[in-house]
Amino acid sequence: MKLEKTLKKQKQRRSFRIRNTVRKTGRLRLSVYRSNNHIYAQLIDDTAGVTLVSASTKDKSLAGEIENGGNIAAAEKVGKLIGERAVEKGIKEVAFDRGPYRYHGRVAALADSARKAGLDF
Repeated sequence: MKLEKTLKKQKQRRSFRIRNTVRKTGRLRLSVYRSNNHIYAQLIDDTAGVTLVSASTKDKSLAGEIENGGNIAAAEKVGKLIGERAVEKGIKEVAFDRGPYRYHGRVAALADSARKAGLDF
């Protein structure tokens, strides 16, 4: 039980540390949440506290394209989708908030495909 609490606190500290570093840039924040079955991304304006754009593997626009939301191919499609939606709204510069996750695998695939779609970070 004590180990679980320690690990949870470490994960929370990592997340807060990264989020505070990203907020200092003054850009909109591209936040990523990764679960075992899905991946979610959203663009957040921290000054107003508003989510401007979001995309996930649960999106209806990706329903026919993705059969498993917990893999790299699905993360690439979500990254492309959020990049396209952001560019439509006129957003080009963001700061990437990976949360407590390593920049590896699905998180890196989402970031790379968002860059290809037109986002700069």
